[in-house]
Amino acid sequence: MMTRIAAVAGAALTVLFSALAQAQIAPAQTAPAGIGAGQIFGLFAGTLFVLAVIAGAAWLLKRLSPRGYGTDGVLRVVAGAAVGQRERVVVVEIGSSWLIVGVAPGSVNLLQQMPRAEMPAATTTAPLPSTAFATWLKQVMEKRNEK
Repeated sequence: MMTRIAAVAGAALTVLFSALAQAQIAPAQTAPAGIGAGQIFGLFAGTLFVLAVIAGAAWLLKRLSPRGYGTDGVLRVVAGAAVGQRERVVVVEIGSSWLIVGVAPGSVNLLQQMPRAEMPAATTTAPLPSTAFATWLKQVMEKRNEK
């Protein structure tokens, strides 16, 4: 079977190369001085075709890729906080225990292990950051318009 495919591919390449060789040997015809609308359309259509093939391949890879890592509830990130520009402290729940780990580029270190605890209910006494920003932006815009 593989030899049959190789033979067909070899024959196709031979025909292609012979056609290219004959095209180079043939006398050149005079081409118009400018670029025609048909050439521009062909270039545009070819570019759109290549972009469509890339988008289709990306969509296909996304559809066929395995998903759902960790969806069975064994591992869950409870909370995290940045402690540096690229460093974080993360609380990870595994079964009935919490692991407090330090995460940095290229390393994950266990800092503490403790039994699982219930999270306290979040209280919203402070204004939301977006509201504070909106207020600040409004004040800045009013000051700017006064000038």
